[in-house]
Amino acid sequence: QVQLVESGGGLVQAGDSLRLSCTASGRTASWYGTGWFRQAPGKEREFVAAISWTGGSSLYADSVKGRFAISRDNAGNTVHLDLNGLKPEDTADYYCAAGREIGVLPRDYDYWGQGTQVTVSS
Repeated sequence: QVQLVESGGGLVQAGDSLRLSCTASGRTASWYGTGWFRQAPGKEREFVAAISWTGGSSLYADSVKGRFAISRDNAGNTVHLDLNGLKPEDTADYYCAAGREIGVLPRDYDYWGQGTQVTVSS
């Protein structure tokens, strides 16, 4: 079992930045790839970014490419998602997820956190 806890969400203005963190605990937590998804009210959960457990591979949704950056600190079992140039359309609950391989679909991941809310005002 792997437990995931997200932190770092909040209320910001358009153009601001936030750092979200996902801390994993449990057996072999650092051997998992980690993805970030988001879900806005009334919308389906969508892929944001992912990073392999070595940190050597990463994926980004087109909507965040060039604005968001994913990184990981395996010593601390933590994955960060830096959100820069935030837009009102980035408002959503952000979830991290862990899986043996990274992918862009929710079903690619086995474990999920409870989410952290990001609200961007215009």
